[in-house]
Amino acid sequence: MEENRFFLYDEKENTHTRFVSFMGDAHRYDLAIITSSRYYGKKIVVDLQGNHYAILGQDDVEEEGYLEHAYNLSEVEAEELREFLREIV
Repeated sequence: MEENRFFLYDEKENTHTRFVSFMGDAHRYDLAIITSSRYYGKKIVVDLQGNHYAILGQDDVEEEGYLEHAYNLSEVEAEELREFLREIV
């Protein structure tokens, strides 16, 4: 069955992906950090264990409650992740 699709865009791009795993005091973090020319310099950060992701810039990392919501984390867990992301975003 043929469907007519309306694509807003359909492009390929070479990206840089960094895989990081670290243990905080409250949580283990297994992340894929994708750098792309899209998203105005922000990075796509994928939580591989929790199956959550967000497109993050420094402003997003510092926004109160953003990491807690995006990654379904407690305040303590989000602060551990925030400390790491401040170094790379």
